[in-house]
Formats: sequence, structure tokens, C-alpha cells
Amino acid sequence: MSVESLTTAPLRGDLLTDEPLARYTSWRVGGPARRFYRPADVEDLVAFMRRLDPEEPLLWLGLGSNLLIGDEGFDGTVILTQGGLTALERRGETRIHAEAGVSCAKLARFAARHDLVGVEFLAGIPGTMGGALAMNAGAWGGETWACVQRVWTLDRAGRIREREAGNYVPAYRQVKGPPGEWFLAAEWELPHGDGQAGLARIRALLDRRAATQPVGLPSCGSVFRNPPGDHAARLIESLGLKGLRIGGAQVSEKHANFIINSGDATATDIASLINHVQEAVERRTGIRLVPEVRRVAGERP
Repeated sequence: MSVESLTTAPLRGDLLTDEPLARYTSWRVGGPARRFYRPADVEDLVAFMRRLDPEEPLLWLGLGSNLLIGDEGFDGTVILTQGGLTALERRGETRIHAEAGVSCAKLARFAARHDLVGVEFLAGIPGTMGGALAMNAGAWGGETWACVQRVWTLDRAGRIREREAGNYVPAYRQVKGPPGEWFLAAEWELPHGDGQAGLARIRALLDRRAATQPVGLPSCGSVFRNPPGDHAARLIESLGLKGLRIGGAQVSEKHANFIINSGDATATDIASLINHVQEAVERRTGIRLVPEVRRVAGERP
């Protein structure tokens, strides 16, 4: 399809205004987006981006984990990848191609069912591939970028680029790469292995997660990065902060590095509790915990 037809073709996705974001975030908080777009597929997203004002504030959203959107909402455009960018396929003997809206858990199971191993850890990450790529998400010793071979990105002008993994420098919960681009898809190179054993490992990891984390309660996953040589949860628990509440936000009794929405929390409650925990740990230990969660705030007119 030509650039001209992409610019003039009717959009096929869902465009909403003043859409409440709490329904799209794992914490179940967040005010409305001034504009909200759910693309039908990559081609539709490209067409939308080519019509978007280049100065428009933009927020990408997958499963809404690891994200704290303010009660005032977002004065710009939110793009939801979940439900639109969902292509997932095997390419060749050892490669898997997944778009940004594919959940981490789905990719882990897909790989194992095709007797490809090495990404079982992704089953425990409550997000999509777009977010996992952007922050080098990891769990139980595995990290997203360990097996990534190449990615496809999109910029504000609607240009798609294919880039090798060598264009990026992954680190603990962060990735440095070409600025002004968002991940559309990635390709993994995975070794052959015992798929049934891989599925069994996934089940074991999920059982372990259920036993140690507040699964089923609204949270963002881990709130803080682990400091070098230690664990954020240990530091928080050592100060007796489990169960601490501010408004409807509470430090989980099950895992101290989780903050849960007990039912009526606001984003302000959660932000206040994050700050309180951060300051308490620093005051007592000298360690400044670094949040994993990304805060999004912006005044609306």
C-alpha cells in the first residue's frame, strides 16, 4: 500500500474520546485519555500515525502493567496495542515473530508448544511484548533481550524500520536504542528443546508466582528495581512495611515489593505510598530504591 493510500484510507480501528484508562491498567486506576485509539492491525496503526499531529503527546499501552497513570488522566492520545498488534508465528525452524500486543505468557506457551525453549520465564510477566522489549522485562533469571535477533519499530511519521538487536543496549530493566521509535514486533531465535518439559516449567513458575505474589489482586507487578546485591522486597519487609496503607493503596502482605489496590485506591494514593516506602528505606538504610513502574501524569484542560 502506498503512502498516499495510507494517508487517505479510512481508519479501521476504534477511536474514542475521554476514555477512562482505569479499565486498561492492572492497578485499575487512572483518569481519562483525551483521545484513545485501538488499531485494527499494523497497517491501520501506520495510517493513524501518519495523520497524527507530530506535537501530540503519545502514550502506548499494552496490558497496562508497570504503569501508573495519574487521576487527571492523559492529555493526549493513547494507543492500545493489545487486541490489534497480535500476530504470532513461527518462522523457519528456530525463529518466532511476535507483534507488540502479544502477551508475554502467550509467547512463552507458543514457543514451548513448538519445541522451542528459553523463554519460559516470560509466562510470569504480566505484560505484552512491546512493554517487555522497552524495559527488558525479566523474571527468574531470564531477560527479554537475551534471545531477540531483530525488531521492527515505528516513528512519529509512521515509518517502519527493521533493526538488528545490536542497535540496542539492554541493561537491568532498561534498553537504550534509537530515540523516537516504538516497538512494533520482534523476532526471537530459540534453541530446540523438549516442549513438554518447557510447558511443565511454565506451570511450575506460575505455581511459584501464585504462592509468593498477590496474583489476582490489582497491582503493577514489582514496584521497585532490586538494588545491586540485594532485593527491594527484603529491604521493605525488614522495615516492617508490609500491610502499610495510604488510602486504598497497600503494601502487599504477601510480597513487600508489590503495592495493591485494595478496592478504592486512587493513583494519588499509590504514588504517595510509593514515595513513603522509598523515603523510609532510604532513611533507614541509605539505599534509594528506583521504581520500575513508569508514572504518567499530565494536566487536562
